[in-house]
Amino acid sequence: MHINATSIRAGMILEMNGDLWRVAKTQHVTPGKGVACMQVEMRKVEGNTKTNKRFNSTEKVDRVTLTQRKMQYLYEADGEYHFMDLENYDQISLGEDFMTEAKAYLLPEMEVVVEMHDERPLNVQLPKIVVLNVVECDASIKGQSATGSYKPAILETGATINVPPYLESGTKIKVNTETKEYVERA
Repeated sequence: MHINATSIRAGMILEMNGDLWRVAKTQHVTPGKGVACMQVEMRKVEGNTKTNKRFNSTEKVDRVTLTQRKMQYLYEADGEYHFMDLENYDQISLGEDFMTEAKAYLLPEMEVVVEMHDERPLNVQLPKIVVLNVVECDASIKGQSATGSYKPAILETGATINVPPYLESGTKIKVNTETKEYVERA
């Protein structure tokens, strides 16, 4: 499917020169003189090749059409992440290199969407908001309120994010998995 270059978003799979590329980062660049463009950082699905490419804002790119299957995350063992299809109960396992950013927010029994291309898994989409428990953070200081300052907190999955200063260990919070930021208390 052809899409305009300005519609490229992180997580999309693009096809270029017969290869599949996963978009890692995008930035819309508007120079003072000339045509606006999209600066795109991509990683090849097969292998570990990484590239940066600029697309003219009027350019069309090929977005790969993926089928989406609802799956439940089961467990991790020896660097393999195991998922079960919620329709037919088939199980698949994905390597740790495949789960780069998603593993920081995965909990057992969490429902995710696995995007497939020709029955081959290419991407794991987490829910936009997940509820996680804060297991460790600095103590709150009396009189400190919700200002612009934040403190680091370690979540039950091992991920570290910045939280408001009034939160304490043991608090359940909502985290945006796209921006990797604190949203609110759960």
